[in-house]
Amino acid sequence: MLQRFLLGIGILNLLATIVLSVTVFTNDQKVVYVDSSKLLNNYKGMQAARAAYQQKANAWKANIDTLASEVQQQIFTYEKESPKMTVKERLLSQELIRNKQKQFSDYQQAMNTQAQQEDTKMTSDVVTQINAYLKKYGGSKGYKVILAATEYGNLAYADEGLDITNEVLEGLNKEYSGK
Repeated sequence: MLQRFLLGIGILNLLATIVLSVTVFTNDQKVVYVDSSKLLNNYKGMQAARAAYQQKANAWKANIDTLASEVQQQIFTYEKESPKMTVKERLLSQELIRNKQKQFSDYQQAMNTQAQQEDTKMTSDVVTQINAYLKKYGGSKGYKVILAATEYGNLAYADEGLDITNEVLEGLNKEYSGK
């Protein structure tokens, strides 16, 4: 999920770089950039969001493991007791096992869908926080443009003096810690 999101950011930044390079560099405006991956990975807000997500994921996994265990136990009991059962009892037990397996499968699918939605929302919320901070930070520093460099290489070259990632990260984490 995060990689697709970063790829989208990369494409947008590439287009923005092309369009803005003509206007910004010809007007001698200050352009800076941040390393998106470094910003996301080292932002305390993202770390806290990932930890909260991991707690939820652990709970979902525990529930799935419990259901899987119940299904396995029912199958084991059926295999052990089926020779003593009547045909009607065997059919009923088989039906109960199929129902339990379907419940397990449905729950597992629902949890996978919920996990994807939670991951997308978490990432989106954090990116919104970062973007809001970048807007405020850029305005206070008088920057005309802040580009985001991604692992996909949309920023072919930039002088390291234009990299404000560490400054932004420090301020972003300070602001997060103050909440």
